[in-house]
Amino acid sequence: MNVQKSVKAKPKSPASVEQQLTSAVDRARLRKKPFDHIYMEGVLDPATYDALLAAMPDRRFYHDLKHHDAVRKDGSSTRLRMYLYPELLRRMPEKQRCAWMPVARALCSRELELAFKRKFRRALEERFGKPAEKIGVYPIPILLRDQPGYRIGIHSDVKKKAITVQFYMPSDGSQRHIGTIFHESNSGPGAERTTQMQFMPSTGYAFPVSLTKSWHSAATTTPDDGERVSMMVTYYVANSFARRLYWRARRTLLSLGIHSDH
Repeated sequence: MNVQKSVKAKPKSPASVEQQLTSAVDRARLRKKPFDHIYMEGVLDPATYDALLAAMPDRRFYHDLKHHDAVRKDGSSTRLRMYLYPELLRRMPEKQRCAWMPVARALCSRELELAFKRKFRRALEERFGKPAEKIGVYPIPILLRDQPGYRIGIHSDVKKKAITVQFYMPSDGSQRHIGTIFHESNSGPGAERTTQMQFMPSTGYAFPVSLTKSWHSAATTTPDDGERVSMMVTYYVANSFARRLYWRARRTLLSLGIHSDH
């Protein structure tokens, strides 16, 4: 008699943050209107997401972003920014550092960059005239805490940006109405034809930057809306050694406490 021994399957290891982010990009549908973009859902598993919310960095780690749309009359800013480079997180308390370090590494990873390049291949190659994988970019990851009164007018992002990405981090669905707004143009009837991203837990959007197409804005938030928390990673154009050196030097200056609003 042949006796077959039952073999218990090993439990599957949880996906890394990098794998979760990359998977969210890969499975998101490419939307064409009003311009190429994706809306990502279920970006992080519930345990990882809840751990990040519970370990939100203290106010002392942020600085005011002095963008003209964000500055109040008294000179303070409605947008608080913290860079998420791994080397900058070492100054944080252990609990916060352990929660955010995998995120910082993932946002800077080559694998995530390539996922976005695959998704936006057509638009990127049309703009830069070369295979998407050969377009040089440099990631700038940040954590944002937008205060009531934050707004930004219709704009397409600047030429030095290649891809814009924002991951929303609310604690529940009560802020769904304050997501980024996409427009068909920056003025006239086209500016009134809009598509709004829902500001929901563990979601996000991304688009390839086009100076004539990627028009977007954020409506003014109110005290009832509360704080608007999100992560962004912007891929800046770095098609030469000099440009990569420039972005690397700026990153080095951040470790010395020197930052820029650009």
